[in-house]
Parts: sequence; C-alpha cells; structure tokens
Amino acid sequence: MPELNCRGRWHRAGLLVCLPLLLLANPGYAQLAAEDPDWQETEAPAPPAFSRDKLLPLDMPPYVSLQFGIDPATLVITPDGIVRYVVVARNAGGSINAMYEGIRCATGQVKTYARAGSDGVWKPLNEPQWRGLNDNHPSKHALAFARQGGCDGRSATPSSPADIVRAMKK
Repeated sequence: MPELNCRGRWHRAGLLVCLPLLLLANPGYAQLAAEDPDWQETEAPAPPAFSRDKLLPLDMPPYVSLQFGIDPATLVITPDGIVRYVVVARNAGGSINAMYEGIRCATGQVKTYARAGSDGVWKPLNEPQWRGLNDNHPSKHALAFARQGGCDGRSATPSSPADIVRAMKK
C-alpha cells in the first residue's frame, strides 16, 4: 500500500469537511447532489382547461412587460414530486399565451409540456426537456412561481395545491 503523507491526509480531510458546505452554498451543486438516479417522471396528462379570470398574479421584475398568473384550478402535485400548473401571460394589448408546465422542486428544474395562444387551443411540445430554473430563459416566470409558493423553500415540494395558493396570496 502506498504511503500517505500528513499533507495528503489534511487535504482529504479538508475536502470531506468543505464538500458538504460547497453543496449547501451553491444551489447548482446541491441540485446535482439531490438527483435520484432511479427517479422516473409520471406521464403528463393532457393540458387542462384554464380560466383567464381567476389567475393568481406572479410578482415579476419591473423590466418584464408581460403580466403572469397561475390558474389555481390547474395546480397538481404528482407522486413523483412534480408541481404541474398552467401559467398565463398577458401583454398590454390583451393578447394571451398560456403554458402547461411542471416544476421539479428537488432539482430546481422546469419543463414546458404545451403552449396555447389567445384561442386557447393547446399545442403539445414534441420533446419537452427539463431545464434549470436559473437558466437564461426568455422569461423567468417559472423561477418567480417557484419562489412565490410553487416550491416550499429552496427545494421541497409543497404538500398540497392549497398550500401553494395560500403562499401565493401572502
């Protein structure tokens, strides 16, 4: 067996102490550590009907010109830990776009399953992919939703849709 000097021992000991702190301090690393290699996503059902009248507004940064809201009737928490919902975006002229999405709070990821225009007709995406909530998307509405109640804290899935609605109304 090769001989290990004292410096090597301290280096490894420091790594064992610092690695958990690094994971806690950097959400990107924590998300990777939280990955469950056996996790399987349940099949997403068809996009639900949504209402434009009862939306829970999302607080967006002042530079965002669109208004976003979540239809509370579409909120579902699946057994595999995905929060699925419909988010509606409205511009100043009144045009509406909707997205059927899912957030995986444990890994800080979002997936868009389908989109609908002002006509309300859903168009499913061919191969929806999970993306990081912090990635550079055209819109940060999913991150805003996660922070305003879609996720419980940094990485926990809320226990019920009612908990999400309560958090969003605060």
